[in-house]
Amino acid sequence: MALSENDALSTAEAVARRSYGKLVAFLASRTHDVAAAEDALSEAFAAALTDWPRNGCPANPEAWLLTVARRKAIDMHRAWGRREIADDQLLATIEGAAEAEATIPDQRLALMFTCAHPAIDAGVRAPLILQLILGLDAKAIASAFLTSPSAMSKRLVRAKDKIRQAGIPFRIPEHAELAPRLEAVLDAIYAAYTEGWTDPGGTDITRRDLPEEAIFLARLVTELLPHEPEAAGLLALMLHTEARRRARRGKDGEFIPLAAQDSTLWDGQMIFEAEMLLRRASALGTIGRYQLEGALQSAHVYRCRTGHTNWTDVVQLYDALFTLSGSPVVAINRALAIAEVHGADAALEAMPDSHADARLPEYQPYWAARADLLARTGACAEARRAYEIAIGLEQDAAVRRFLQQRQSALPPD
Repeated sequence: MALSENDALSTAEAVARRSYGKLVAFLASRTHDVAAAEDALSEAFAAALTDWPRNGCPANPEAWLLTVARRKAIDMHRAWGRREIADDQLLATIEGAAEAEATIPDQRLALMFTCAHPAIDAGVRAPLILQLILGLDAKAIASAFLTSPSAMSKRLVRAKDKIRQAGIPFRIPEHAELAPRLEAVLDAIYAAYTEGWTDPGGTDITRRDLPEEAIFLARLVTELLPHEPEAAGLLALMLHTEARRRARRGKDGEFIPLAAQDSTLWDGQMIFEAEMLLRRASALGTIGRYQLEGALQSAHVYRCRTGHTNWTDVVQLYDALFTLSGSPVVAINRALAIAEVHGADAALEAMPDSHADARLPEYQPYWAARADLLARTGACAEARRAYEIAIGLEQDAAVRRFLQQRQSALPPD
């Protein structure tokens, strides 16, 4: 049955959200050229928008897209005149994909570890995974890593060329090679989760499924590396955070901060699983960033559920996390925790210096935190200005309204 153009677009978008990374990974493993795999798949999606309104959606959209994409890959290879892979070899590898079209194997994990190969620049490994596995564009990735879209785009192009030119194999490495690549893989998974977390209403189609996808990928890594504490720590962190999703917004969509959330709306099963993962990771005897972040979420859950103040423990966890990462984001959250123990003046002294880090002036949580701390010290004029900057930087309308309410509640200068 033929589809309308809107229905064809909706179907293609649904398949892209569900299968983009799976199809790119499958094609790239055959062509050994991730950029060509992306281009071929992009043309296949474009062809779907022309074909499906006329002929209806195929019974297996993934297989249809893969068939078209492999033909496009062959055509592009011949048009480019590449000879790194002989035509007959390329034809054999890509045509061989036809046998697997009915049940396309999931090779995303292999592609993730390929992107984390030591030959790839360390700073672009996680962004490259995000683009290839989840289809995020350079602008969204740049936002997640606090850099400009143009700079990120250039780095991604160079990384894809490096994979092809260096002949990096598309496979899950042997166990001895896994650990050095693991950090980039975990960073990419968490960046994907946080991108989805910024769209709590699920209204942005490019972000809607990211939390679920990130948790799925984290489960794959924990199954592959059951004795790696940081993999378990990351999964625990995301489960703890995801457990609170329903409580983050009120009936009218208003933003509800953690301290004001109804903990009965939290997902108890997710919290239980997260706690079990943290215990398992702790027993392995090595502490890392994601375990500490997961432990922080656990501490917040304990405080909110029991009413017992544990801010001193939270500050100690942030001290350890900041020592490990040196992250300005950690420094901001650490300062807010210090305010609960030592007061707002001490917290302002602990805040990172926006003049020393060029990323902070454009980072909304920095200004929101600064405004809150200034308000606590009675510096209302400065707090009002900081709120103004935070409101201007915030894209979520509900969070903007929350910040505006905080600003309006300030006493007159």
